[in-house]
Amino acid sequence: MTMAVRTTESTVTLSHPFRTAALDRIQPAGTYRVTTDEEEIIGLSFLAFRRTATMLQIPALEVSSTARQIVSIDPTELDAILEADSRPA
Repeated sequence: MTMAVRTTESTVTLSHPFRTAALDRIQPAGTYRVTTDEEEIIGLSFLAFRRTATMLQIPALEVSSTARQIVSIDPTELDAILEADSRPA
């Protein structure tokens, strides 16, 4: 039996600079591409997927750069960054 794998891409826009555990420097505010890989959970009576990886593309999309880096990020950390960014300054 072949396990189905799916990849989804989205963007997040951050209004404030932020830091992640995976990077040693602060990232500027901007719009970032987020890629999520999921695999099918076999054996259920319905279709369901489990997240296997979440990745963040650095630098922000509006930064013109020939060098792009993809870093793994914990989804909980990404949620915390988004939550902190949404709070009033």
